[in-house]
Amino acid sequence: MTDNSPKPKQRNTLPPGVTPLAEAKQLSGLDFMRGIMEGRYPPPPIAAALKFELVEVEPGRARFEGVPEFAFYNPIGVVHGGYAATLLDSCMGCAVHASLPAGLAYTTLEFKINFVRAITDKTGRVHAEGRVIHPGNRAATAEGHIYDAQGKLLAHGTTTCLVFPI
Repeated sequence: MTDNSPKPKQRNTLPPGVTPLAEAKQLSGLDFMRGIMEGRYPPPPIAAALKFELVEVEPGRARFEGVPEFAFYNPIGVVHGGYAATLLDSCMGCAVHASLPAGLAYTTLEFKINFVRAITDKTGRVHAEGRVIHPGNRAATAEGHIYDAQGKLLAHGTTTCLVFPI
């Protein structure tokens, strides 16, 4: 008899950190991202600070999940826009990274974000998904969307990333 029940999601239990460049540059972006997700490489410190994690990655696509908290509030009583901006920058940039071969890296040149709905500590789990639009050799573009658990759009954006050898 085959067990078709969903397997529990493996979580990265390593403390936050930065993988040495000499090691990271030997891997394709997809292999590196999968290594973070599977716990072979540490999650980045920003993910720990804002309590979100990489949960899915494939070529040209990355998905993060997190739960916004009261600690992320701005003075007017909602989650600071920087939380959504960081989730979008992460999912869009990692989508670009997941499309790169070994020896190449990226950095965000610019991004634009539209905030559609307020995010609060009552919003619950959110997910941010980034997809590559154009996987260029020098500049790559991607788009990202943040949704709540009911599928309501919270924010969306686009990015241009500089691609360079490491």
